[in-house]
Amino acid sequence: MTVASVLAPREPALAPVFGTLTLFTGRMGSGKSTLALQNAFNRTQAGRPGILLTSQDRAGEGIMSSRLGVTADAIEVDPSMDLAELVTARVPAGGFVIADEAQFLTPDQVEQLAWAADELGVDIDCYAIITDFLSHLFPGAQRLIELSDVIVPLQVEVTCWCGRPGRQNARIVDGEVARAGAQVAVGDTTETAAVAYRVLCRRHWRNGEPGPAHEI
Repeated sequence: MTVASVLAPREPALAPVFGTLTLFTGRMGSGKSTLALQNAFNRTQAGRPGILLTSQDRAGEGIMSSRLGVTADAIEVDPSMDLAELVTARVPAGGFVIADEAQFLTPDQVEQLAWAADELGVDIDCYAIITDFLSHLFPGAQRLIELSDVIVPLQVEVTCWCGRPGRQNARIVDGEVARAGAQVAVGDTTETAAVAYRVLCRRHWRNGEPGPAHEI
């Protein structure tokens, strides 16, 4: 069943209102959540109505958090949630949706957000990493690449321990670069986390060299 068959578009306003689906992407540590929180603050300060979405944030359920210490309450998204219905009920035309950890959205949920941008005149900003610890695309991220009006690569420098550009979001288990496991395992970039992640260059990821142990 498609979104369009369930929900009818709203009546058009006197002046057309267009929404944009934008993907902001970068490696771990590139500042995605920080930018999401800043943009949410700026839009709220400007008087625009909107909602924040997150999924499996390291800080806990229903929280959007930056490693710089900034947090905000958000709606926790699970795979069964219909985002078209949510946006229809909560966000008027000209409003906004900011979705962090958007790589965890299902492809159907990405399509629902694209529908909301097109039919409801809502700006949708999604913040996501693209690939998992095995360097494979997350299904949600792949659909965002396919459907987004704009893709914005973040410019914050993220490097491997050797100084080369960071290319791979490596999962570290017992001091080793993981080569198997579930695609989604919530963790952080600190050595004390139950599941640790580290950005590596392609060479050191391929060779399984996580580098010296240290607090990141």
